[in-house]
Amino acid sequence: MVPLRKKPRIMPSILSADFANLQTAIEKVPSSDAIHVDVMDNHFVPNLTLGLPVVESLREATDKILDIHLMIEQPDRWAPAYAEVGAESVTFHIEATAAPVRLARELRSLGARAAMALKPTTPIEPYEDLLPELDMVLIMTVEPGFGSQSFLDLCLPKIARTRAMLDKVGGDIWLQIDGGVSVETIERCAAAGVDSFVAGSSVFGATDPDAMVGKLRELAAAAT
Repeated sequence: MVPLRKKPRIMPSILSADFANLQTAIEKVPSSDAIHVDVMDNHFVPNLTLGLPVVESLREATDKILDIHLMIEQPDRWAPAYAEVGAESVTFHIEATAAPVRLARELRSLGARAAMALKPTTPIEPYEDLLPELDMVLIMTVEPGFGSQSFLDLCLPKIARTRAMLDKVGGDIWLQIDGGVSVETIERCAAAGVDSFVAGSSVFGATDPDAMVGKLRELAAAAT
């Protein structure tokens, strides 16, 4: 029997918003469950976005949950600062982390949810024993670095395997995807076991971003 899922969470990514008006962009999605913030350093991924000072400003500008996705080198060094400024969730890439258990425990000790991200071709199996240390697993469904990419269907089997592992561990560990989430793809992902969806261009490119948040949530719920 498939375990019952909670209401799908929709987390718009401000990578696809107007960087000159981030507070306005956040205010356009009042029904969202969190705001996803991509931090890129132009080393781990070939793009440079924003960093800690902007996240601090966002924290002052909104009461929304801030879901920080660190696509950076040396997350062991930099990730705790995002928890210290009030981000509720901080995600580090397993490919860049030297001591993931220690980092996850440090993030939790600072009051943040600790999350591990994997690139599309990074297998989940080597990290099964790490799952109890986490609050969320993020599976990238595009190559990290840029928005508006097409969803990679090859990730669906890994999503299903991860869901099975998380169900085995138990507890409240979220399964999140990021990349190509839209009305055309979200149902397949929800059916595979995803409960948290990062959506960028499909939300902020819509005429009514908040209506799109509701539509995505509705589609995901129906497919669960």
